Amino acid sequence: MRNNAVTVAAVIPLYNGAPFIREALESVLSQTEPADEIIVVDDGSTDDGPAIVEEMALSHPITLLRKPNGGQSSARNLAIQHTACSHVAFLDQDDAWYEEHLEILKRPFTQGHVRRLGFVYGNLDLIDRRGRLVQQSCLDEFLSPQPKRSLRDCLRHDMFILPGATLASKQAMIDAGLFDERLSGYEDDDLFVRMFALGFRNVYLNAAVTRWRIYSGSTSYSPRMASSCMIYFHKLVEMFPDEPRVGFLHVQTAIGPRFIDVLTSEFITASRSRDEERLRRAWADIQEVIPVMAPKVRRRMRLARPIVQATAHGPFRSLSRRAMRYVARDVLKETRELRKMHKWSGDKLKALLAPAAVTP
Repeated sequence: MRNNAVTVAAVIPLYNGAPFIREALESVLSQTEPADEIIVVDDGSTDDGPAIVEEMALSHPITLLRKPNGGQSSARNLAIQHTACSHVAFLDQDDAWYEEHLEILKRPFTQGHVRRLGFVYGNLDLIDRRGRLVQQSCLDEFLSPQPKRSLRDCLRHDMFILPGATLASKQAMIDAGLFDERLSGYEDDDLFVRMFALGFRNVYLNAAVTRWRIYSGSTSYSPRMASSCMIYFHKLVEMFPDEPRVGFLHVQTAIGPRFIDVLTSEFITASRSRDEERLRRAWADIQEVIPVMAPKVRRRMRLARPIVQATAHGPFRSLSRRAMRYVARDVLKETRELRKMHKWSGDKLKALLAPAAVTP
């Protein structure tokens, strides 16, 4: 093994990714410091993606594993368990690495300066479907603080530690329990917060190491994503209960506000677009989160609930949106204040990630 026994498996889950998988694999093959193993996991694709991988495997050392469709988490877990390498670098099928990706991310592991180093991650450049640059170092614009230095940092906002910009210790991931295969969305946050809680350290390198592709079809708040959101919410509440005697109020001050923020935004978006099914789902999910919120938020919900139920689906639906803003006003105020610290407004950040904002 070279580089102080740090060996790296590049892992790409593949599901109907024929338009992009060649570019993704070429970015892995062009690394200044090559991966020791390249694993593509076909997660039950029905397009030509696996055939493209087989073709490339004729002239390059690529391993193609096949499994029935079970989601990205199960595909990643299969590759982690398959490889004999000490570390794993992930890549989504529609993203691509810069040439120095592995060279940069391996450095903290080989230098050995950080005790119990679990994962190293970098920044990302945002690109559109055609690969055109949209935003350089886009993590600089998001509210989630980098690097992660406290549990609150991990719980209050989406972590924005993208697997495609991360190199992780295989053993640390195994110790943390690998990816939760129930989750289709939030599975990366879930794994990295468990690794953090176990005491594995992380290093953030503020250099763009990956091209992150956002396009119509790559992001959506689907029923599966909504279900994953609530599974993750309940999992966090169980993992990190409030302990008032020692001043740990993870649920009331971080987990609850995080999900109320997400779900209030979802409710308002669904109301404006008149998507009744999405609106009902968001409202039902909000009812699950409200009980863990601070007493003043619960009181506001008792006052607002009749207004929302009476107006959410009629011509006066704007009243229901005002009522929801009233319920979550402390959370929304905190989010607005954080956004003032960034160059971009909240609306612009949302537009950046909205499928409609990306050229098809």
